[in-house]
Amino acid sequence: MVAVARLKKSSDPELFSDVSVLKRKWQAALKPGKELPFFEDVMLGSLGRLADHVMLIKEKGAQLEISRAGRYVEQWLETRVWDTPLDGCPPDCGLILGEAVASARRTSKPHLATAHCVRDGLVQVYDVLALPVASRWGGVMISAYVNKRGVQYNLLDAIFCATDDGILSLATIRDATGRPVDFQIVHLNQGTARLLRQPVDELRWRRLSAGTHALCSPLVLDWLFAIVGGGVADQFEVSDDTSTLKINASPVGDLIALSLTDVTNMKRREQSFRLLFESNPMPMWVFDVETRNFLGVNDAAVSHYGYDRATFLKMKLQDIWPEDEWEEHTHALGRVGDVYQSGRNWRHLKADGSEIEVLTFGRRVIFEGRDSFLVSAVDITERRKAEARVAYMAHHDALTDLANRVMFQDRLRQDLERSRLARTSVAVLCIDLDLFKNVNDSFGHPMGDRLLRLVADRLTGDLHPGNLVARLGGDEFAMILATDASPNDVSDQALQMIETLSAPYHIDGLEIVIGASVGIAMSPGDGESGEELLRNADMALYRAKSEGGGVHHFFEKEMDRHAQRRRDMEIDLRRALANGEFELHYQPLVDLAQDRIVAFEALLRWQHPIKGMISPAEFIPVAEDIGLIVPLGEWVLREACMQAAKWPSDIKVAVNLSPSQFRSRNLTQVVFSALAQSGLSPLRLELEITESIFLADSEANLAILHQLREFGVRISMDDFGTGYSSLSYLRSFPFDKIKIDRSFVRDIAERPDSVAIVRAISGLGRSLNISTTAEGVETVDQLDWLRAEGCTEVQGFLFSAARPASEIDALLRKFGDRASQAA
Repeated sequence: MVAVARLKKSSDPELFSDVSVLKRKWQAALKPGKELPFFEDVMLGSLGRLADHVMLIKEKGAQLEISRAGRYVEQWLETRVWDTPLDGCPPDCGLILGEAVASARRTSKPHLATAHCVRDGLVQVYDVLALPVASRWGGVMISAYVNKRGVQYNLLDAIFCATDDGILSLATIRDATGRPVDFQIVHLNQGTARLLRQPVDELRWRRLSAGTHALCSPLVLDWLFAIVGGGVADQFEVSDDTSTLKINASPVGDLIALSLTDVTNMKRREQSFRLLFESNPMPMWVFDVETRNFLGVNDAAVSHYGYDRATFLKMKLQDIWPEDEWEEHTHALGRVGDVYQSGRNWRHLKADGSEIEVLTFGRRVIFEGRDSFLVSAVDITERRKAEARVAYMAHHDALTDLANRVMFQDRLRQDLERSRLARTSVAVLCIDLDLFKNVNDSFGHPMGDRLLRLVADRLTGDLHPGNLVARLGGDEFAMILATDASPNDVSDQALQMIETLSAPYHIDGLEIVIGASVGIAMSPGDGESGEELLRNADMALYRAKSEGGGVHHFFEKEMDRHAQRRRDMEIDLRRALANGEFELHYQPLVDLAQDRIVAFEALLRWQHPIKGMISPAEFIPVAEDIGLIVPLGEWVLREACMQAAKWPSDIKVAVNLSPSQFRSRNLTQVVFSALAQSGLSPLRLELEITESIFLADSEANLAILHQLREFGVRISMDDFGTGYSSLSYLRSFPFDKIKIDRSFVRDIAERPDSVAIVRAISGLGRSLNISTTAEGVETVDQLDWLRAEGCTEVQGFLFSAARPASEIDALLRKFGDRASQAA
């Protein structure tokens, strides 16, 4: 296999070419560790005939010169070149030679180039091999080898034969009077045969009048006679059913040189262009590149721009440009290539003087023999208006037209950057409307929306130009005071704002009164970023709301600590349910007539692993806010039913329900499931609700209560007498029990009005056959008053605080013993 491979390789003619031999000699002369071989090692010795083909090129100052050359080289360069500068050589040879020498010097490797030299219309190809070599006296020399490759060829014949166009010569045939009567084809190329659809041999030496191709028509012959007679070059087009030929004729005495070009596709494109241009619904025009005159406009342009066609065609391009954009238009037009697409929107003028915004697209074309541009214009005026509206809406509140949160935060960031440079302060005010929810609940959201618009008008009425007011959502507003106001100035503005917003509003004959609370944070003390300022102003607002509203508060560090404690509680709460940190304690309800415990109220307790027992007053509001109250309420219901199932069968359990549990819409299923899993009778379950569940979706909530009561569950109204409409709720639903709020029980021994209220509620219960339970009983005096006024049940520390489930049996035994002693 190896022998065969070597045999094939040795038979390769390229292996023994002069170029290959010289490359191998250069490589063989290169010593290890050297960059270049020495000149003598490469060029002296066994060159033989190759010496005539070699020249030596050295540096002389800043130039390269040929120091000596062989006879063949001098024939190639057509001059003696000893000690001749390289740039003195003929250009066709010198250019390639210079490139080869430069490449060899740059790479320190042999470089083979190809030179095409033209002499008397003949082209000869030469190999030029540049070999970089070292001189023993220092420096680098180039030894260049030159030799021709293959045979020379006629350049004109090559071009003549290669072109797709037809080229032919006609000789004029004259009659006895010297008048031209016919033409003979004396020379033609393959392109002519292809275009005339006949072989070369059938066309050469034939008369035109005897032929059947496109040049034989009487029209073409008459045209050719006119050219011979006039001696002036001309062009003509001839068509048949399938193609169109363009003929260029140049007379030289009785000979006519013709070139034939197939312009069928171009003609079809022109026809398509006209159809596209004239019938296009998009405004289009053609203008002269040099003069910028309109050369043609389509019907759509005439209709859209409002100029009649005659006027349009007398105008220049700049007549539809607004004067303030002339320079920009002109500059853009100067950079246009063959294809143009506008990278920006341009303004154009219509005949009535109005402006439109357009995008333009163009292509360079030849129109009626003139260098022109075809342009189409897309009117984007309405689209730009829509985009501007979208951009505006992205930064403004749709209802009030005030800035929205995005714009507010962006503007706050800019104002803070300016204030840092100027060493001034920026104040952020968070504003929340007091009693706004009552307006929505009482009169509906459309009325609430109208009220919000009036609030926005009042907020912007006295707004300083450098300040900004925004609606962040719902009835939350915010304001930036970027005028370096002092805390006193900001406080005065907040007071004025609360007064302004608290004045009555008149809508559709109704007088509506609301209020406002304001939280304030100021840079840099309360925060250096927009996020910090807004968060801290919101904390200050929370403090103002917690004080009953209608006031303003500045941010204080303690608020941040309180907020951190709340955030920690939120995190701990989310873990607590999964970790089993909640437990139920039970407070007894004592029947006064029987003097015994008849029920226990389940009260939720949180045993934190580090902080110990946490009051429900602390964590229940947080659980409400973070949406944990529903799963927590379900756990309480299931756990209370499971534990109550272990008590004596005549002891009930009372569980408080949150309004959030009603909003979840699966309360009925949760109650039924808890009873089924525990085995507790529905008759032993009391569900305590507050009147707040009737403030929204009252019909749906009433339907849920009816379902539960029909199943046997008892329903109690908790905190009776503290709301606005308790009596009307008693008419809406047949409650089993009403619980008298502890605020009336606390003062019953000292205040006659408390006695009157308790008496009224007890009497109401008896009349409606509803049990009454008094909460918060702590003294014997209170108990005596409640017994005297006819209360059914009592509950409070006088009997027992809430106890863990493990102490239930002991409580029952204690009261059982007491009842026996009383008997």
